Amino acid sequence: MNSARSLQLKAALLSVLILLLVLGIWYVATASSGAGGAAAGLTSEQIEYAKMMGKEVGTAKSSGFPTLGQMGSTVWGHLANPFYDNGPNDKGIAIQLGYSLGRVGLGFGLACLVAIPLGFIIGMSPLLRRAFDPFIQVLKPISPLAWMPLALYTIKDSSVSGIFVIFICSVWPMLVNTAFGVASVKRDWLNVASTLEVNPLRKAFLVILPAAAPTILTGMRISMGIAWLVIVAAEMLVGGTGVGYFVWNEWNNLSLTNVIFAILVIGVVGMLLDLAFGQLQKAVTYVE
Repeated sequence: MNSARSLQLKAALLSVLILLLVLGIWYVATASSGAGGAAAGLTSEQIEYAKMMGKEVGTAKSSGFPTLGQMGSTVWGHLANPFYDNGPNDKGIAIQLGYSLGRVGLGFGLACLVAIPLGFIIGMSPLLRRAFDPFIQVLKPISPLAWMPLALYTIKDSSVSGIFVIFICSVWPMLVNTAFGVASVKRDWLNVASTLEVNPLRKAFLVILPAAAPTILTGMRISMGIAWLVIVAAEMLVGGTGVGYFVWNEWNNLSLTNVIFAILVIGVVGMLLDLAFGQLQKAVTYVE
């Protein structure tokens, strides 16, 4: 136990050192450009916009990449008032996150309702497993965004199309892992259940489900990671609201600090979602 805690402490310290190193490199790399921008009295976004308009700016050597000070100001501005709503194209980061998480949650939930029961049935029947395998292998590698044009054409609603894309990309990892977990249940446990004349429903819930739960959670964890990745790209395409639209809108506004802030938010939320499923996976894993 002490050795595990010592390892965690060393890993945390190393992570802090890596973060400080990255911030130090960032500071050194943007120090000269930050000074130039301050001398001209313009932000990096204003400088970039002036260049696009063909105006001469006295920061020729400036890379335009935001400094740590500019990033700190942007982060504080967003976190100080995350729930503001000034119209369709100007909402706080918490509202944008809420829309994205809502779409992910709905699409992911629908995928669970389809993939887990179907995976159970496929995993318990070698015949169905072989029959469904060609279809799964053909549909699984298709990029989720490849479904977007078809969804927009048939559904004719950008928000619902985004949910459909989350659904279709979340189904396959859960389906495959559920079928594999059910098919991999120890034969001895099934034999004991048969000897005790346990009915099929009780066998499914009391024997197969607990044994396959870690593998099912692994599939759900993979699906959630893919869903969170895809929703950002989908929202860039369909627009409206969400973190993906926020990134694209801020890029169109030439606000690089806001783009970087959104990228960091996407990464942190993705990490928290993965940690949550990791804890669930540990909770259902039986250690002999």
